[in-house]
Amino acid sequence: MDIGERIADWYAAGHRDLPWRRPGFTPWGTLVSEFMLQQTPVARVIPALERWLTRWPAPADLANAPPGEAVRAWERLGYPRRALALHAAATVIAERHGNEVPADVDALLALPGVGPYTARAVAAFAYRVRTPVVDTNARRVLARVVRGQGAAGPARTTADLAEMDAVLPVDPARARLVNAGVMELGQTVCTARAPRCEMCPLREVCAWRAAGYPAYDGPRAAVQKKYEGSDRQVRGLVLRELRGSETPVPASVIAGLWPDAGQLTRAVEGLVSDGLAVRVGGELRLP
Repeated sequence: MDIGERIADWYAAGHRDLPWRRPGFTPWGTLVSEFMLQQTPVARVIPALERWLTRWPAPADLANAPPGEAVRAWERLGYPRRALALHAAATVIAERHGNEVPADVDALLALPGVGPYTARAVAAFAYRVRTPVVDTNARRVLARVVRGQGAAGPARTTADLAEMDAVLPVDPARARLVNAGVMELGQTVCTARAPRCEMCPLREVCAWRAAGYPAYDGPRAAVQKKYEGSDRQVRGLVLRELRGSETPVPASVIAGLWPDAGQLTRAVEGLVSDGLAVRVGGELRLP
């Protein structure tokens, strides 16, 4: 039995019960969940996703709301530009796709904020299109099992997609199980720091295990800078103030949010440049 079939059988036998995996979950819900899951833990996404889909159950519902409301509803999911991108994507879907999330990968890639992973995830999981879906967890699993490396190293989009495609069964339904299963395996068993190899369905065919778990000595992805004291933290403080106010926030209030005036100014300018904040005279508000 090859790698793909082993993963499909393992995933089909049991996996975590997540909203976007349940029967009847809509393509719009899948798209929203994929936006939210980018660099955000599952536990934080689930309640936010439920609130979002209750308020905006279809793309047109979100498109008809001001973009600032999307930023407000994003709350503390992180990287709030995703909220603006999702609002822009909803607008395109409502205006050009009859309020239905497209199934075609190229049409999905044309949506604002949708990259190679999100486009293929929506096509595969919402529409059962046979296409490789590769996230950080999948890359790590394949690096270990196929290449015998302890880590995946920096992303290589074309090579990563080809490597995943090579293990997908021809049948789209089975391919969907493999796409979901590889990510589930990386999240729950083949983890970055403490892999539980004794529980892995691929332990008998894993090149890394067979080689004696050699340490990874290849190129590594860039490490994100510390959050505490960063511009990201300051931007978050300003956005939190804007989200909590129904009226524009005076400059005097903004000035009291952070002691370093230069860093605060830089953060505010960045928010305005990114479309996450709007100046109204000497005040600041959501778009």
